[in-house]
Amino acid sequence: MESIEPVFEKHPEYEKNAILERFVEPERVIMFRVPWVDDDGNIQVNRGFRVQFNSAVGPYKGGLRFHPTVNLSIMKFLGFEQILKNSLTGMSIGGAKGGSDFDPKGKSDGEVMRFCQNFMGELYKYIGPDTDVPAGDMGVGGREVGYLFGQYKKISNIHVAVLTGAGLEFGGSLVRKEATGYGLIYIAEEALKHRNDSLKGKSVVISGSGNVAIYAAEKAIMLGAKVIAMCDSSGYIHDENGLSIPFIKEIKEITRGRISEYLDYFKEEELTTEFVKGGIIWNVKCDIALPCATQNELSEESARIIVSNGTKYVFEGANMPSTIGAINVFSKNKIVFIPGKAANAGGVATSALEMAQRSSRQSWTFEEVDSRLKRIMISIYRNIDNAAKEYGCEGNYLAGANITGFIKVANAMLAQGVV
Repeated sequence: MESIEPVFEKHPEYEKNAILERFVEPERVIMFRVPWVDDDGNIQVNRGFRVQFNSAVGPYKGGLRFHPTVNLSIMKFLGFEQILKNSLTGMSIGGAKGGSDFDPKGKSDGEVMRFCQNFMGELYKYIGPDTDVPAGDMGVGGREVGYLFGQYKKISNIHVAVLTGAGLEFGGSLVRKEATGYGLIYIAEEALKHRNDSLKGKSVVISGSGNVAIYAAEKAIMLGAKVIAMCDSSGYIHDENGLSIPFIKEIKEITRGRISEYLDYFKEEELTTEFVKGGIIWNVKCDIALPCATQNELSEESARIIVSNGTKYVFEGANMPSTIGAINVFSKNKIVFIPGKAANAGGVATSALEMAQRSSRQSWTFEEVDSRLKRIMISIYRNIDNAAKEYGCEGNYLAGANITGFIKVANAMLAQGVV
């Protein structure tokens, strides 16, 4: 709200029409129970949520998250962020978020399938290709999207683009899995380019080891950077010679193991990687920090460590991973910081591209989707940079992102009257 104050000074019509008061309230909140039967025949019960926050620009769009920490408060703040992020892509998609406190870790495929079917048995009433199009998020990958879509198709008897992140066999898009991570590196590349700098030779530390982290690491290495540390909830691995991303992919995408298993891929005499159990990954010195794990993971203390290590750039791959205290530290120390609503928008942008392909029954090549993704991320950087300059806060990309995202939605709300 502080960052968009200059917007209201320039546009008094927003205040007159109570745009902000309407903007911060979800249009609809759906909460429901999800009973399901585990492999031992016991009945389990979880909570399901869908926060349909704003549809002024287009149908609701936002991920589904399956994780024990999920609650209504988290769904609301993620849904609110999603409005701004989706607006930044330049595409006609509104903001929403949903999920459940169900934990897919340690569950069999059968248990995950039964949960997803019962979850969709309630959610299907509120979604549709022109109403609300969910996608995957933490804990919801290709397996879960497949089960969810199968149940939606069975109940509704229609095959439409109601979920993105689908398998290629039933309408999914190439690059969707890589999109958030690749997009993060594309916006980083553009930010460095505007400072006569490049990714080549830069050391990169990435928190997390999920889709975003893995594919950000992959693209960073493609562009000449060296990824020297990654982590999961058990600790982090660090190698100044650079990590091998194919090994991490195998651990996380195939065996669904822990990051410490990375050490098993090397003979003792070849091993240059250390595993630090439960350590703070930001203790590792680097040129570029990419927080890609979860919300509020990067504290003010960690931000001070990053600054003291001489890091120049912080780009968020996760949704709101940096606390307000951390962001203030970055701002005070002139760190180039791009918030997740801009830096990780590549995932939802490619979801919208998937919707376009499925609606027209087309399938674009990897190169075509990747090229469109890169153009979108470059455009986002330039738009937030220009907005920051126009409203007197040059270099403040958090303000630039908030202003750019807000103005588009506010104008749509203004045009549609009091609804």
